[in-house]
Amino acid sequence: MLVAAAVCPCPPLLVPEVATGAAPELDAARAACTDAVGLLAAARPDRLYVIGPADEGAHGVFPAGSTGSFAGFGVDLSVQLGDPVPPGGGAAADGDARPAEDRPLPAPLAVGAWLLGRAAWADAPIEGLGVDPTATPDVCAGIGRGLADSAGRVALLVMGDGSACRTVKAPGYLDERAADFDAEAARALGTADGAALLALEPELAYELKVAGRAPWQVLAGAAEGAGLDGRLLFEDAPYGVGYFVAAWS
Repeated sequence: MLVAAAVCPCPPLLVPEVATGAAPELDAARAACTDAVGLLAAARPDRLYVIGPADEGAHGVFPAGSTGSFAGFGVDLSVQLGDPVPPGGGAAADGDARPAEDRPLPAPLAVGAWLLGRAAWADAPIEGLGVDPTATPDVCAGIGRGLADSAGRVALLVMGDGSACRTVKAPGYLDERAADFDAEAARALGTADGAALLALEPELAYELKVAGRAPWQVLAGAAEGAGLDGRLLFEDAPYGVGYFVAAWS
């Protein structure tokens, strides 16, 4: 059963070493992420899943002990997703999962691993899950239900951004639909409205370069029947990209 979730943005810029001189611009987002991860620990989960969008080849399970690097962003910094567990100790719930110890973490999961390392997470076993950004809402919800059923007390760290089209300098340039999309996503995340998250349109999300749609819909599936409340801890659009931090408990 899902007992808690934290929703965080997933840009590598969240890591100060990657952001370098621009690091202070995301201090408020980092502080909110720290608070959200702290609330996960307070829920005393039996298992924590870190969920994020992943390109083809990086879908499925990343066992505890998987590593990632920010070398592709010009920084000699590596992270590890918790401590390795013995064979058979994982609890993969994605039917398309392909556990592989030697696969590097995709960037969103590496950012999640960085957040957990920063918080010195040692409260429950960890497993990562790379989600296909094109997965349908039904598929995402099904994955979430499987995660929720995998242990008595499950927590999720959900990595994903909103639209990347909020300004003319945004990665996707300005799209007038982006502000409304992000406003609805922020409302749904801040009120733990799973039905509204599942109603987010995949095609529109793709056009707006939304990285969080599929992971958020996994969260919605996991939260069905859990009766969780939500709180929005941070909302902004630096660099023209929607960033949200929310806590469900």
